[in-house]
Amino acid sequence: MITLLAPGQGAQTPRMLAPWLKDPERHRLVQNWSHRTGIDLIALGTTASKDEISRTENAQPLLVTAALLAGLPVIDALADAGQAHAAVAGHSVGELAAAALAGALDPADAVHLAAVRGRAMAAACAATTGSMAAVLGGDLETVTEAIESAGLTVGNHNGPGQVVAAGPINAIEAFVAAPPVGTAVRRLHVAGAFHSAAMQSATDVFAEAIASVPVRDADVPIVSNADGALVRNATSLCERLVEQITAPVRWDLCLETFHAADISSAICLPPAGTLAGIASRTLPSATVVRITSPRDIDRLASTTKGRSDAAA
Repeated sequence: MITLLAPGQGAQTPRMLAPWLKDPERHRLVQNWSHRTGIDLIALGTTASKDEISRTENAQPLLVTAALLAGLPVIDALADAGQAHAAVAGHSVGELAAAALAGALDPADAVHLAAVRGRAMAAACAATTGSMAAVLGGDLETVTEAIESAGLTVGNHNGPGQVVAAGPINAIEAFVAAPPVGTAVRRLHVAGAFHSAAMQSATDVFAEAIASVPVRDADVPIVSNADGALVRNATSLCERLVEQITAPVRWDLCLETFHAADISSAICLPPAGTLAGIASRTLPSATVVRITSPRDIDRLASTTKGRSDAAA
């Protein structure tokens, strides 16, 4: 089983689109998406500074653009080699890219929705004073109790021994200063308390936006951030995409689904950093493939073929 993984906010890197835009057809495609969103995605992906691309309203459409520029030709390359992806997943905003790669959303609509989502979440951040902190190590139950006792909520379950707390800045600062025993806590450089109730206004805006675009039943299952379930139904997908803005990302449950399915290859779309690292640690039987440039796609078929044959 081959699955495609699309990263979420925080994974962006300067010049991340540069290798992909050398192709004239891809360049024209991103120009069209830029016109649709009102955002110069080409500049963001080639010349913008780290600070510029870290802004929520820029990072989210940029990441979805990168995942689609790589993911669409990855699917074609697999098909040319007589292979196919059996599932897709995306971390947070990456779930929009996953939905497009599963055939549930038009790629242009996915980038448009990412832009709407990013602007709405940036506005929600401006209206509140929130932040997030990564918690490494410790017992999950004990860590969760400590987070809740500090007046915070769990925003992400990224995998074994790695959760992210979200909430007011003062509570985050106090939590970082006095971490739970046996853990290391690091404040994240984010604009707000993502995946918490602080993002409710963004949920309302995004719900209206997704209702305005066609959403189809997916061709392949999308492993949901909400609970790791395999989702194909359009109505269920829309509901989950809306709800995940204020709900925790359960990437740990996505990993459990991958493990239960005995995936042979996890293809991590650009920038292919954090998710590839998590997959390498938690899915030891799978080949983890990092896609960072078109050259990686040229080598893809041979990388996944052997592992798929072994799994069969």
